[in-house]
Amino acid sequence: MTGVKVLVVDDEAVIRRGLCRVMEGQGYQVEASESGYGAVEKLQKGPFSIVITDLKMPGMDGIEVLKAIKILQPDVPVIMITGYSTVNTAVEAMKNGAFDYISKPFTPEQIIEMVKKALEQRTIQLRREHPVVGPSPTGFEIFVGESEAMHRVYNRIKQVAPTDSTVLINGPSGTGKELVARAIHENSLRHNKPFVAVDCTSLVENLLESELFGHVKGSFTGAVQTKMGLFKVADEGTLFLDEISNISLATQGKLLRVLQEFKITPIGGTKLIPIDIRLITATNVDLNELVSKGLFRRDLFFRLNIIPINLPALIDREGDLPLLTSHFLKKFSEEIGKDIHGVSPAAMSILERHPFTGNVRELENIIERAVVLTRNKLIQPEDLEIQFSSDDPLEIVEDSVPQDAESLKEVKREVREKAVGPVERAFLLHALEQNDWNVTRAAKDVGMLRPNFQAMLKKRGISVRDHSEF
Repeated sequence: MTGVKVLVVDDEAVIRRGLCRVMEGQGYQVEASESGYGAVEKLQKGPFSIVITDLKMPGMDGIEVLKAIKILQPDVPVIMITGYSTVNTAVEAMKNGAFDYISKPFTPEQIIEMVKKALEQRTIQLRREHPVVGPSPTGFEIFVGESEAMHRVYNRIKQVAPTDSTVLINGPSGTGKELVARAIHENSLRHNKPFVAVDCTSLVENLLESELFGHVKGSFTGAVQTKMGLFKVADEGTLFLDEISNISLATQGKLLRVLQEFKITPIGGTKLIPIDIRLITATNVDLNELVSKGLFRRDLFFRLNIIPINLPALIDREGDLPLLTSHFLKKFSEEIGKDIHGVSPAAMSILERHPFTGNVRELENIIERAVVLTRNKLIQPEDLEIQFSSDDPLEIVEDSVPQDAESLKEVKREVREKAVGPVERAFLLHALEQNDWNVTRAAKDVGMLRPNFQAMLKKRGISVRDHSEF
């Protein structure tokens, strides 16, 4: 993520260097300070995207740094690091505006995940406070997403839109292939002409040919009048054929001829009609595989695949889930007329762990259903109606909710342990293997103090002496 600037504040050089290395590994710009006073000086000189600060430091401690940040740069999220994991320190940090806190020892994966969540929340908050009015300069206001994967799509659209090149959009169902086609059309020289979209799965073969090429009166039973085909309707504009893999080999041959001559012959007609269109097609299957099986013409594939655009699945759009959720929540709240403030952390956790095989369309349906059914100001887990397997941690919590609050906290701690334990164990084993099972070198390599690293080894039941078992 380019443009993200991180400030790391810690009086322990090993921790400071380790955090800097981890953050730089994510592509962030990083500055570091060994004291609270030094951190404040850096904050006075320029803006930061996020601050990670130790709680216990000589002179100016983390709470004082936090208070200064909320004066100097109030929008910047702050993550507190503490080796003194008590409720009091957490409460004090949260009361003063910290985004979250993390206890030593922690893994690189844990701090990376927390930083990403903080940056996502900051992006959402800034969008709410500074909404874009009217269309964006590039005309991409129909899209929601700031992930690297989506920016690659945006850049490809900008490159191809001004041309007349044929485009093939590849992507799983529900990823927004028609949105991409419309964006190409709206940013092209044909934007004032028709955009015609055809779903090739919605019509049987003979009707599809009639829709595309048109027919003359009496050419077949039911042809009571002459009909103009969609190729001609889209003349001088853009024709979008969605799920192109569903057309028959016979229709593929006719489509190839159109792309060679840019002329069509209506069903039952004899006269060639010239057309001027820009063709965009889309598919959710691998056309190369269909070609190898003889189900799709190789020559047509080459004609269609001049400019490919590959759309990512939702699970590959890192950081976009909260943005999309917020967008759909606002959209359906306004349409239905409900005053819903957001999504609860528990519900957001469920969404983050859901596979979304139906991609963005599935998320949109889930949020619409939740907005319709909820009686709450915040969307809760029960509003999502997402089913999980019996061994899912959230299912365990729901099936075993105790009556008193302390017991509930204990259950939640157990659930977190089940989720984090395997990750920590894999992290420790990898660090040791990379450093020939030398604890001192392994701890230094991952940016941890040796005592903290040893404590984590003990917690996960890893013995260096018995490492042959691993």
